[in-house]
Amino acid sequence: MPLTIGTKAPAFTLKSKKADGLVDVTLPVPGKKTVILFFPLAFTSVCTDELCSVTQGLDAYAGAGAEVIAISVDSPFAQEAWAKANQIGLTIVSDLNKEATNAYGVLFKGLAGIGDSSARAAFVVDAAGQIAYAEQTPTPKDLPNFEAIKAALAAG
Repeated sequence: MPLTIGTKAPAFTLKSKKADGLVDVTLPVPGKKTVILFFPLAFTSVCTDELCSVTQGLDAYAGAGAEVIAISVDSPFAQEAWAKANQIGLTIVSDLNKEATNAYGVLFKGLAGIGDSSARAAFVVDAAGQIAYAEQTPTPKDLPNFEAIKAALAAG
């Protein structure tokens, strides 16, 4: 069961692959609104569509004073290759050991019979570190309600 609105967001430092190597990314971003998007796996059609769409709308999130960070259980090297191949321009971090996935309560057991992954889920964390919006989609094929995410950003 995903964490609920009003809960203190768990803090993590996860790895992201950038041109100059692996870098630490802290989430939620301290003192800033953060949209955290959990997605099942890189190189899958729904995840690609979701993060390409979010990339195209990054200005709207920045305009609301928010940083967007996407999380999957893929390695940072696979995430980087996928992001480059699909021109995904947001920060993607690796939760290979599933610590953040479990802490946020969004573990999807037995995805396609190949193993556990992150479910598709979205959280908005306010600048004080409280969850202002929480959603886990009914299935990995369903996308989060991005209008509700934007409304939560505008409200806080």
